[in-house]
Amino acid sequence: MSGAETVFVVFSVLSFAYFVVLDLLYLTLTALAWVDLRKKLWRRNYLGLDEVFASPLTPGISVLVPAYNEEAGIVESVRSLLALRYPRHEVVVINDGSKDGTIDALVEAFDLVPVRQAIREGIATARIRTAYVSRPHPDLLVLDKENAGRSDALNAGVNAARYPYVCMIDADSLLEQDALLKIAKPLLDQPGSLVAAGGTVRVANGCRIENGQVLDVRLARNRLAVVQTLEYIRSFLVARVGWGRLNALGLISGAFGIYDRALLQTVGGLWVDTVGEDLELTLRLHRYLRERGEPYRIAFVDDPACWTEVPEDFATLGRQRRRWQRGLWESLRRHRTMIGNPRYGIVGVLVLVYFAVFEFLSPIFALLGLLLTAALWAAGVVSTGYFLSMLAVSVVLGVVLSTAALAIEELSFGRYKRRRDVLRLMAYTVVESIGYHQVHLTWRLLGYVDIVRGKTEWGEQKRRGLARPTPTAAPRP
Repeated sequence: MSGAETVFVVFSVLSFAYFVVLDLLYLTLTALAWVDLRKKLWRRNYLGLDEVFASPLTPGISVLVPAYNEEAGIVESVRSLLALRYPRHEVVVINDGSKDGTIDALVEAFDLVPVRQAIREGIATARIRTAYVSRPHPDLLVLDKENAGRSDALNAGVNAARYPYVCMIDADSLLEQDALLKIAKPLLDQPGSLVAAGGTVRVANGCRIENGQVLDVRLARNRLAVVQTLEYIRSFLVARVGWGRLNALGLISGAFGIYDRALLQTVGGLWVDTVGEDLELTLRLHRYLRERGEPYRIAFVDDPACWTEVPEDFATLGRQRRRWQRGLWESLRRHRTMIGNPRYGIVGVLVLVYFAVFEFLSPIFALLGLLLTAALWAAGVVSTGYFLSMLAVSVVLGVVLSTAALAIEELSFGRYKRRRDVLRLMAYTVVESIGYHQVHLTWRLLGYVDIVRGKTEWGEQKRRGLARPTPTAAPRP
């Protein structure tokens, strides 16, 4: 074997070892998640949600809903939010300069009238043109502002919120009826120390939805939606539960999270110059509180669920994943001094190293490993058996991780009641590893191209709409 061939073999083996370490880390998170969820399971029947509802100590929550061109579904979304079971909450809709009839639909449906609303000026935002209140619904506030993006809209909502905690969701997402009660319970259990919390985000495609509520959880017919269902289960019920157990949650999803309003204003709100504002904000909260030596907790609450629509076509999903790759880069670049820094505890030493080495760089290692191994096999340096064994190990580990996450879901929550749905999810653990994983790798590599080009826009996100009767949302026999 020549010197060049030796170098290629070494790099190929190192790339393989890299992914073995990554999978072992994920297995560790899976074990932590399993222990945490099993401990919580026996207490789930004793959550005391009635006590949370009745307690005078339960804090008020302002639900912030940024809306841009959401005319089709905004009315039903707001109605479902107003009907949430919670003693003190308001809904603040921020119309971010929509070009359709979003504001007109809200005015007509909720009998909105313009008011001179006193709004704090703690966070700089684009100009608010008009504030509206609803005559029949005093807990509904609508802000009509100039277009400046999702983060700016949420910052305007933070300024306008009247309660000490704010809950950020997307206009096309649905909260379960008692989601606020469940996510607020840790605020009573850990008064003063909990500054933010995230909940589980689940895939709504295929479910039967009426009046803004998921009545029947079913798996979508669309194959991309099924694969993403697996991804969401693995991400929320394994990774975030595992990191949360270590008090090292690095990301609260922008689709569903609550925050201490005063703290948000202190740190300057959401960063408007990124497409990964949820990740950047979570890291900034860790940084701010660590640098001041203040005791705090950022928690993940596994039970309250937010249901969201995921893309069902390759073009839309590809744009989303390229955007996520850019958002990860922007957050890592902004908080690069935290990476590996013990001053920031587990978040700096472990979580951010994981994000940088195993999340951001993994497409490069995957591509290099695949190309080097294929080149060595083609040159006859490694045997066909070795080449196939490396591919087999990669696929098997992926299937094992996804199957473990699915087992945690079914044993802890059992949302999917139909056996065929569970069996289909199990079958897709293989589909995800052989086929989808490679396509996803390509999207993330294209994300690097977007980073080099300095791309900043979100890109068009095509949606069918959760409120519309579609083949994937219709009841099945």
